Amino acid sequence: MKKILITGGAGFIGSHVVRRFVNRYPNYQIYNLDALTYAGNLENITDIENAPHYTFVKGDITDADFIHALFEKHRFDGVLHLAAESHVDRSITDPLAFVKTNVIGTMNLLNAAKAIWKDNFEGKRFYHISTDEVYGSLGATGLFTETTPYDPNSPYSASKASSDHFVRAYGETYGLPYVITNCSNNYGPNHFPEKLIPLFINNIINNKPLPVYGDGKYTRDWLFVEDHAVAIDLVFHEGKNHETYNIGGFNEWQNIDLVKLLCQQMDKKLGRADGESAKLITYVKDRPGHDLRYAIDASKINKELGWEPSVTFEQGLEKTIDWYLANEAWLKNVTSGDYQKYYEQQYDKQQS
Repeated sequence: MKKILITGGAGFIGSHVVRRFVNRYPNYQIYNLDALTYAGNLENITDIENAPHYTFVKGDITDADFIHALFEKHRFDGVLHLAAESHVDRSITDPLAFVKTNVIGTMNLLNAAKAIWKDNFEGKRFYHISTDEVYGSLGATGLFTETTPYDPNSPYSASKASSDHFVRAYGETYGLPYVITNCSNNYGPNHFPEKLIPLFINNIINNKPLPVYGDGKYTRDWLFVEDHAVAIDLVFHEGKNHETYNIGGFNEWQNIDLVKLLCQQMDKKLGRADGESAKLITYVKDRPGHDLRYAIDASKINKELGWEPSVTFEQGLEKTIDWYLANEAWLKNVTSGDYQKYYEQQYDKQQS
């Protein structure tokens, strides 16, 4: 039975990946490593927590001794590395935290994999999940491709760019078998409400302001998280070693247009008059280093692996809204911090 380590598997994207792998691959022993910081939540994966081939491990990838011991104990065959500090605003106020997790944490995983696998890399794979923000900012036209030069503009994107470079360096220097993907903005169920879409859903529910940076014309490509999990599955199993794949939704939206669409859908779902939620839109001072536009060319993964998004943005957004409205208890727990109590109960039970 292959042993697969998924880091950050209690977070937003990670929980969807863990769920997919546990449900689809009963012949794998899945280990979910998460530090359970503010964005990690075991309530995201209650449906698979008792699966016989699934194990949750609480731990921090910045702890080199812990990581090495974990690899020594379980002798993983594959790593899907999703653990990361990922919020740009937080990186501006505390950049060192992003260096510790995204750079040092990735290095610890690379060193452990190299030490355990040594020169026998047959059947092994280190999969590093990254972001399109490493490429910097686009003008009004053009798309990021896998060969676009790196040009990060925030401490977050700089930390992810550095970790990408280290993964490639370990491939070239030590022969470590790796794949890297760079994805666009994810959205969907289980997203911690600090990011735009879940934050605004929560604020609309509670009639709070919707803070839009600058003139609201910043453009992003949006990727439904369940489509991303499918892409990750494909790349892990069918991607070529030492290759990079960009994953995007073919789905560009200016922030202000996205917010207006979200307001329209929320008005319908909540039975409010059309335009009611839009009254909450408030323009705020722009953040430093704000990239104007991201847009991904995902033709490589489409042509080589046959992946494409399964939903339009309008469809995905409606699914997302429906999930949050149906899971108000989750939303209240995660915004209040009560989800930590679930971990204490669950983890204490596992340790007894």
